[in-house]
Amino acid sequence: MQPTPSPLHTRPIIGITCGDLNGIGIELIIKGLSDQRLLDLCTPIVFASNKVINFYRKSIPESTFNYQSTKELNRISPKQVNIYNCWEDDVAINPGVLNEIGGSYAVKSLVVGATALKEKKIHALVTAPIHKKNTQSAEFDFTGHTPYLKNVFGAKDVLMFMVADNMRVGLVTEHVPVGEVAKFITREAIVSKLNIMKESLQRDFGVDKPRIAVLGLNPHAGDEGLIGKEEEEIIKPAIKDFKQSASNVVVFGPYSADAFFARGHHEKFDGVLAMYHDQGLIPFKSLAFGEGVNFSAGLNGVRTSPDHGTAFDIAGKNKADEGSFIASIFKAVDIISARAEYDNNRKNPLKKMGDQLLAGAVDEKIEE
Repeated sequence: MQPTPSPLHTRPIIGITCGDLNGIGIELIIKGLSDQRLLDLCTPIVFASNKVINFYRKSIPESTFNYQSTKELNRISPKQVNIYNCWEDDVAINPGVLNEIGGSYAVKSLVVGATALKEKKIHALVTAPIHKKNTQSAEFDFTGHTPYLKNVFGAKDVLMFMVADNMRVGLVTEHVPVGEVAKFITREAIVSKLNIMKESLQRDFGVDKPRIAVLGLNPHAGDEGLIGKEEEEIIKPAIKDFKQSASNVVVFGPYSADAFFARGHHEKFDGVLAMYHDQGLIPFKSLAFGEGVNFSAGLNGVRTSPDHGTAFDIAGKNKADEGSFIASIFKAVDIISARAEYDNNRKNPLKKMGDQLLAGAVDEKIEE
């Protein structure tokens, strides 16, 4: 077994999956990691192959992207981008085409990256976009990264948490058809997501006493039961259950989703819990200024990704904007640091209290 990354390593090791081979993932990686200043913050290791990287590098003539190749995770250069070769195959790449090859190799990259994260050989994982359709197989029966990583880590529950500098939005349901959303809105599900959001805001984002808003499911949050019963029978009781069981958190709602975002109420809260995918992601992507990040809260590991998809329509055309990808790396580094600080502050609390008292006594003696 290869060693766990040393806590003395001056920069965290960030694993990066390649996403769909025919999408914009590798273009994002090449553009994003061409900025050498990123190497002052972290050591990137890309799970792909030299051949795939070189194919896309030719389509970005202005790139200054350089890398070293490796087949061993314990032999990486801290001062370079590292490409971990997950395969040696000559893969047929067709930018912009949705096919089985693009999806199957995206899964190969993801499996290696997720395993490295679980085994603590890397400090965080940033995942480039995959497509739901061409990744499905008997071995990979998941609707996206979040449920797959939940399974890999054996997590009881995970929160898809969309985060940006000006807002954070979590989802009760993720990739569920709109016609089936209501049956997944239960008191237990809402309480579980609120618990994950509260703990993440405290540990991952440094918010000691989070303020959380909960959105309703129906138009106008049900209008007191006139437009649907979920708010009265499920959402309000769930909020009450959470308030009774949680501490150091303030929760309000349910709010009507349209008025909530239109009036800028999201800026008054540390986190917002939306009931379903588009209810949360449409306002998030509209208001996050192109630098939104998808963070999987609740995992025993840090995973982030850009807030967009494979963008087949512009793949291979050197048109992809790497802003959200770079933001995903920054956010991963920030969360690693926040978790370390949070955990350290709660380690040996009696000893820390004694140190603080001793420091206070010394200060008083000096003043005398």
